[in-house]
Amino acid sequence: MKNFLSGFPPPDILLKEIKGIPLPRYREANGHIHTPYSFSAFRALDTAFSMAGEEKIAVLGINDFYVADGYKEFHNGCVANKIFPLFNIEFIGLLKEEQENGIRINDPNNPGRIYFSGKGLDFPFSTGWIQKRQLKNVIKESQLQIKAVISKLNGLIEKENPSLKLSYQTIKDKYAHELVRERHIAKALRDLTMENFTGSDQQIGFLEKLYGGKKSKSGLSNPALLENEIRSNLLKSGGAAFVEEDENSFMELKKIIKIIIRAGGIPCYPVLLDDPSGKFTEFETDFEILFESLKKLGIECLELIPGRNDFNILKSFVEFFHDKGFIITFGTEHNTPEMIPLTVSARGSVPLDEPLKRIAWEGACIIAAHQYLRADGRQGYVLPDGTHSKKQMGELINLGQMVIEYFLIKR
Repeated sequence: MKNFLSGFPPPDILLKEIKGIPLPRYREANGHIHTPYSFSAFRALDTAFSMAGEEKIAVLGINDFYVADGYKEFHNGCVANKIFPLFNIEFIGLLKEEQENGIRINDPNNPGRIYFSGKGLDFPFSTGWIQKRQLKNVIKESQLQIKAVISKLNGLIEKENPSLKLSYQTIKDKYAHELVRERHIAKALRDLTMENFTGSDQQIGFLEKLYGGKKSKSGLSNPALLENEIRSNLLKSGGAAFVEEDENSFMELKKIIKIIIRAGGIPCYPVLLDDPSGKFTEFETDFEILFESLKKLGIECLELIPGRNDFNILKSFVEFFHDKGFIITFGTEHNTPEMIPLTVSARGSVPLDEPLKRIAWEGACIIAAHQYLRADGRQGYVLPDGTHSKKQMGELINLGQMVIEYFLIKR
């Protein structure tokens, strides 16, 4: 499978091709969505492409957990729909020192646990054999934990109705691809309930028995809310079917970064920022300290999901790190059952202003330029040792915009 970028002309020809065409100050970009290859609000990628077209999203980034299995379908769909694709990936790692000291990073509930992304990976996806083995082992451990959760949940179901049972293989075949996650289990349990009990009283009654008598707050009318409630009451910490993940399910951050670099990508820290009550994790509460911590780790790329942040806090944070020369991208995740717009907005659907959109557009352009250079066998934003060349930033923004505009206009 060839990357469409491998057939693009060199920069001087790109410039000639788009010369005289007025370029927009920015376009709408969404650099972080999950797909059915991990868990997604989209049952099929065609829905994402259709929504992107309706909302005039010019750049879209796949960002599944642990896997690049969706890259081919995503690549082909984006090209067919004239949406510029960004190839990303997400991991869950562990910083043991922070865990021991009770420091939460970007997981609000688990000290030491860190979500971490790679941006602009090579397509087709490839990494070193050692890294491939490490990744395979982490995926294996995560699925062992999922199987243990299903087994524990079946024990609860059997007490209420011995004829009903969930199966890992059935959940995988019906709801997932290669990777089964908690949200797939929640969806499967909701469907099991709806299919085997008649009437809302029986259906809610069954679930409330599994909850240990706790009353349902979501009700049945909103499937997404009900699945979130199932996950919260049964599968998360404190739930009757909760199974703690083994440390082998998490990779060290250094190993994650090495996988990303070997796969041609840019290491990127996903920022949690403020919660609805205005609180931050210990790792993120002081912007200056966070800046120094990320620099020590060799990280100069950030992504945010603005829909979970207050607009004013978001703007202050983004401007601070943009002034420090960080690459910044925005996304929506779509990693829950709720179907929300692809157009990025702040908490409460507050629209982003032009300065924020331009910063996010610059980030998307840098990643696009990085992918373009890598597809031609040249060095992108990340140097072989994992460091970055700051003098390239302006050049990469201009190059990335040329690449995207050429794709949108000429393809």
